[in-house]
Amino acid sequence: MPELDFKGKEFVYNHHLAIPHRPLIPQPGKSIGEPRLDGNLIVHGDNLHALKALLPMYAGRVDCIFIDPPYNTGNEGWSYNDNVNSPMLREWLDSNPVGIEDGLRHDKWLCMMWPRLRLLHELLSESGSFWMTLDDNEIHRARMMLDEIFGADNFVATCIWHKNYSPKPSAQFFSEDHDYLLIYAKDKTIWRPNLLERTDDMDARYDNPDNDTRGPWKPGDLSARNYYGEGTYPITCPSGRIIPGPPSGRYWVISEAKFKEMDHDDRVWWGEDGNNIPSIKRFLSEVKAGRVPQTLWEYDEVGHTQDAKKELLSVLDFASSDDVFVTPKPVALLSRVLELATTEHSIVLDSFAGSATTAHAVLTANHKDGGDRTFILVEGEDYADTLTAERARRVIDGYAFSGNQREELHRERLTFTSLKKADTLLDHVESIKTLEGHRFDRIKSEVKDGELIVTGEKAITERVAGLGGGFAFCTLGEAVDMDRMLTGESLPAFEQLGALLFHTATNEIAPNPFPTEEVAGCGYLGASTHYHVWLIYRPDLEFLKSREAALTLSRADAMVDAKPDKPHRVFAPAKFVSQKLLNDSGLPVEFAPLPFALYRIA
Repeated sequence: MPELDFKGKEFVYNHHLAIPHRPLIPQPGKSIGEPRLDGNLIVHGDNLHALKALLPMYAGRVDCIFIDPPYNTGNEGWSYNDNVNSPMLREWLDSNPVGIEDGLRHDKWLCMMWPRLRLLHELLSESGSFWMTLDDNEIHRARMMLDEIFGADNFVATCIWHKNYSPKPSAQFFSEDHDYLLIYAKDKTIWRPNLLERTDDMDARYDNPDNDTRGPWKPGDLSARNYYGEGTYPITCPSGRIIPGPPSGRYWVISEAKFKEMDHDDRVWWGEDGNNIPSIKRFLSEVKAGRVPQTLWEYDEVGHTQDAKKELLSVLDFASSDDVFVTPKPVALLSRVLELATTEHSIVLDSFAGSATTAHAVLTANHKDGGDRTFILVEGEDYADTLTAERARRVIDGYAFSGNQREELHRERLTFTSLKKADTLLDHVESIKTLEGHRFDRIKSEVKDGELIVTGEKAITERVAGLGGGFAFCTLGEAVDMDRMLTGESLPAFEQLGALLFHTATNEIAPNPFPTEEVAGCGYLGASTHYHVWLIYRPDLEFLKSREAALTLSRADAMVDAKPDKPHRVFAPAKFVSQKLLNDSGLPVEFAPLPFALYRIA
């Protein structure tokens, strides 16, 4: 398979493995409800480090990943900031932000995305799917990169989102009115999209002119262009007219025997007088319960960019238009992704969270169908609390909306001909104001991008009901530095090390907070499905070197006596009892050494 080559690839190829573990530190004052690590999460921190922090808890568990990364247009001001052990990549840190004149901006984007996509791939469940929005700046390189990471066989589709409802007259060449949505499966032999709900228009196409007891149906063509060896027989109509065969260049889609069988079952429609070319009756009761998704997504179904900004402005207040998040996605777009990719119990991850549209869509979906989907958002910018989390807070609790309700009353492209008739045009605007003025506080006329736009505005104040739910707002704690831990230079707190080891030992979420229980000098981390987990540790090098820090037979006996219902796994710097003696003594205790256990799971 062809591979994508880019400057720096050799340095970032396995960079995700070198990222140290950082604990998630809940911030109760910024959370809604109990700050649990096994529910909705909003993480403030570098998404590369956050994804590594999530790995012990969520590897192979995430059902749907949606990301909206920098499109790398050259105008976004994003920065390459990964601490990769390479002089060349470290030089990139001094040339931030990445701009249009940067000759290496595509290489930098790929170096930024590669390790994050590697971790996202690990987090995705075997039956999960990955969705990423992009435009023409990086779509072709992204496809090749994802083919390497996910496997080309797991590419599903590229959907086109029609994001603008009108062309941009200021465009130099073409008005760019669409974005792409790349879709990959972790395993395409397993994953299938859900069907979309059928529309009223689809069902309205079915009728029952012959009062068939099987209900409404619609006629289906009996012929097709594809060659079919048994599809060239003559047909005799009930009226007696003989149809010598299918139309020229076409073939009947079923054999003669099958046709007669269907006609006998009243599944063939001959027309009111029994003289038409026959059609196959396709009954509404027998079609799929939904509709197959298509790769063209129109804005009237999934929203457009203007919808997205209006939604954001309706929830949050901004001091000025310059503060408004530039590229939010509409809730309807994310709702379509969730409709296709999730069940009521799915875990949804967005590691480029931005304005929290993903959280809004998850909460909306749960409110609609009573589901308990959970979201995990990661945002590294300073607005993680004031924008990302604040939107989630308001959507959960409800919010007062005061603003202007706008309705477009007229839009017209200005041409030289229309300008010559300016008086007529102005009279038309005045007539709109006269006819519609009673409905609005004011009617605004403006010329924008070569178009005359007339808009009615009305001040409104209303209370939007909350959707319910909660989330834990988390930051990233200090990294567990294994080299410095060996020398005692950096010893993590008991809770931090305990959380990492509990996840490592059980692949389950550590209790939060940890139990305060201690047995014979051993700290109890909690019970998993299969084990009781213990840690003999203090962030004190002298203690760790001492005999007090070792697992002994008496300690093992005390643990089993205190909690006899499950086997035990004990992390400690040393042991003074062999595994054979533990087994011979009938003590289901397994020893895991520190800090070498950390190297095993890094």
